[in-house]
Amino acid sequence: MALQNIGASNSDDAFYRYKMPRMMTKIEGRGNGIKTNVVNMVEIAKALARPPAYTTKYFGNELGAQSKFDEKTGTSLVNGAHETAKLAGLLENFIKKYVQCYGCGNPETEIVITKTQMITLKCAACGFLSDVDMRDKLTTFILKNPLEQKKGSKDKKAMRRAEKERMKEGEAADEEMKKTNKKDVGKKKASSAVSKDSSKSTSKKKGNGSDEDRSPTRSQADDNDQATADDDEEDDDDDIQWQTDTSLEAAKQRIQEQLSAVTADMVMLSATEEAAEKAAAEKAEKTAAEKAKSAKKSPEREIKIKASEIENGNKSNGIEQGLVNEISGFLKKGTPPSQLKPFLDSLSGTPQEVMTALFAALLDGVEKGFSKEVTKKKNYLVAATQDEGTQMCLLYAIESFFSKLGPDTVKEVALVLKLLYDNDVLEEEFILEWFQKGMNGSSKNTSVWKYAQPFIEWLENAESESEDE
Repeated sequence: MALQNIGASNSDDAFYRYKMPRMMTKIEGRGNGIKTNVVNMVEIAKALARPPAYTTKYFGNELGAQSKFDEKTGTSLVNGAHETAKLAGLLENFIKKYVQCYGCGNPETEIVITKTQMITLKCAACGFLSDVDMRDKLTTFILKNPLEQKKGSKDKKAMRRAEKERMKEGEAADEEMKKTNKKDVGKKKASSAVSKDSSKSTSKKKGNGSDEDRSPTRSQADDNDQATADDDEEDDDDDIQWQTDTSLEAAKQRIQEQLSAVTADMVMLSATEEAAEKAAAEKAEKTAAEKAKSAKKSPEREIKIKASEIENGNKSNGIEQGLVNEISGFLKKGTPPSQLKPFLDSLSGTPQEVMTALFAALLDGVEKGFSKEVTKKKNYLVAATQDEGTQMCLLYAIESFFSKLGPDTVKEVALVLKLLYDNDVLEEEFILEWFQKGMNGSSKNTSVWKYAQPFIEWLENAESESEDE
């Protein structure tokens, strides 16, 4: 496979050590279903140390076409027929933005996502931190699909290093213990040698110079040395002595401590049972009160509530002006989107009411050009739709907002949906589910569904083409 240097600025350097395969493409299909297959996308992404889904998504964003990377087969597809040179040029732009260090130009970088949801490139060569432009469309995809950090090797190295240090400390302690024992044994041997010499001199003075008379003295000294060494080893092992107080007072104290522990456990158990019974009784009273309250509702009121729910497309009775005012005051302070989610969680109201109030506050005072205003404030919508189920709440909020507008302005509902879909705020499956529920409901003749239908048909056609291929 032919290789080339990473980065257009290094193309003429014959000794450049960072290389990647040359791009190979293949046009498949025909008509509306024609697609461009980047055959060696997996090898290219591996050389760049980036997931192949990133590069494939970048091509789709820049070309304004749908793109998809299949993790199982490793297939990278971009809708439409595109030349290899054009895709190679886009890949160079991707390398400049998301691979090369902004300081030294080295491609040996790592994507780091900060606590404030900002993307930076950390260079392993010079240590420079490059701030990626968060206005680029791919940044949203990277935040939702972060690259898994390889921490296993670092953890293993740290464990090996700690184990070696423990081994060294243990060996040093053993050496000190051996030196101490040798010094003690040497002192005792010296003392035994002095006593031996004194015994020899005494025997010479007495005139007992025969070998038979001196041999018992030497054997006795050796026995004494061996006994002394054995005593030292026993003393080292018996430094710590374990004893149990068997007196009558100690036995009574131990019995009292055991009884106190058992009594405390019984008291805690009884308190827990009482708290559980109290909570169950309160829950039963609350349930009975709710049933009684619901039983008092008149049939006419229930019919009115049901009609309003069908008209709005969600299970909310409307937007409370108090929520809209609170959120508007928060947005006017210029607070960053990263602090929006904790603020919304602190508000009183259902998740649907809060989302509806948020969308109305973001577009407060706008008479036309809603798509441009949504583009400016899309980061707030991204921050508010991180949890499960929030995308459907946002779709119902859009429906509720545009259903109150005139026929000239409600036409922009399709543009807003397309914008949020392109920026990965709304996913295809939730949009189709929302539209299907609305069309099956009693409000299918409203202008919201009429002007949203062309965008829905475009989504369904694109999905059917991908399934056919």
